Amino acid sequence: MTRRVCAGVILLVGVILMLAVVPLGWSMVHSERTSFRNAISDAAASLSAAAEEALSDHHPGTEMTRLVRRAVTQGDCAAVYDITGRTVDAGGCSGTGHGPGRAPVERARRAALSGRGTHETQDGHWLTVAVPVGEGADTTGVAVLSRSTEDLDDRILIMLSWLVLIAIVGIAGAAMMSLWLARWIGRPLHTLDNAAQSLGDGDLGVRAPANSGPPELRRLATTFNTMAARTESLVHGHRAVVADVSHQLRTPLAALRLRLDLLADDAEEQMAIELAGAQDEIVRLSRLVDGLLAVARSENSVPRLLPVPIDRLIAERAAAWEPVADERHITLSTRGQRGLVALFARGGLEQVLDNLIDNALEAVQPGGHVRLSTRPGRDSVVVRVADDGPGMTPAARSAAFRRFGNPEASGAGLGLAIVHRLVTANGGTVALQDSPGGGLTVVLTLRAHRGVADHHEARDQAAGGGE
Repeated sequence: MTRRVCAGVILLVGVILMLAVVPLGWSMVHSERTSFRNAISDAAASLSAAAEEALSDHHPGTEMTRLVRRAVTQGDCAAVYDITGRTVDAGGCSGTGHGPGRAPVERARRAALSGRGTHETQDGHWLTVAVPVGEGADTTGVAVLSRSTEDLDDRILIMLSWLVLIAIVGIAGAAMMSLWLARWIGRPLHTLDNAAQSLGDGDLGVRAPANSGPPELRRLATTFNTMAARTESLVHGHRAVVADVSHQLRTPLAALRLRLDLLADDAEEQMAIELAGAQDEIVRLSRLVDGLLAVARSENSVPRLLPVPIDRLIAERAAAWEPVADERHITLSTRGQRGLVALFARGGLEQVLDNLIDNALEAVQPGGHVRLSTRPGRDSVVVRVADDGPGMTPAARSAAFRRFGNPEASGAGLGLAIVHRLVTANGGTVALQDSPGGGLTVVLTLRAHRGVADHHEARDQAAGGGE
């Protein structure tokens, strides 16, 4: 952000200075050169008028001589010629280190006598102006004045240097001001962004400083802190409720189950059958309570994401469920790319995989297959749990992620709801697809971990203890 703001401000100021300084410089240069030409033309016209008194009116050439001497004193070249080209008076036109030389003065004289009137010519650093003495048929000679443009060029160079210096100082000042402005705005934004990321990653106690930056950013930081405090209060309150409910429900259920076990020991056969049915209902009720509490925990928690080596975790869960699969004569297999690391809360992905494997093993008949596979995605890790069971109808798939939404479920109907809430809370997605050849495939798209050091560490851990 700082670079973009600085670049934008510098570009804007540069364009403004360009639009202001370049026309101003051109105008000043043009004005200086015009004034220089006008001064030479006026001096040459005065010399021509004085020479006309001497050549046409046959008055003494005192004024003409004075003007020639003054021009020489000022470093100019001044000369007066009659109609035949004879030099009447001249000075400063030697061309030996000073003066324009004979050739440009002679060219100007001839051009003026050819009927073109006042003539200007530039030769090197000298500007020469030739003015006819007299008008039309009464022309009796030519007055020529040459002046060096070196002083003019020096003045123009100094003037342009000042303009360039002003532009540089303006751009430097704009750069410093834009840098200060970008930091003044960018630092609170960066801090607020880090706080928001920490809150999203599960740090409920994070707060953003609200004492720096523009007033709008301070109000935004204050609003964020209020939101974070309310979120922390709500989450902690829900966690307390879940813990209380967990204790208050499980304790009487366990006591009731124990009482039924004691009654069943001494009951008659018919009563024992009834008590066994009641015990089954107690077990089902316990599973239902555990499922509801798991859903509540997943909904009311803000996970702290950690790097999880996927290949090692899948190998561990497959090994844990292998005895169950063997007992039911079901083949449980794994395949996929090694070294994949996803971001997930501690223990959350194990719970997700356990629910999916449990559901798949319940759905598959003896002799069936359950396959766990992984592959990399774009900024993600894709995990698939596929079975060749009866699958699910489109209506059941559309309602499977809701509590008790699957009427075809053999259990409480909470497994996929728990999976959905855990995965989405950790920034991933869940989708249900038909398996090729029949069955159901659950597709998990998880956030990939991009930390290089943690990635290699996870790969090393997977290689050391994963198969």
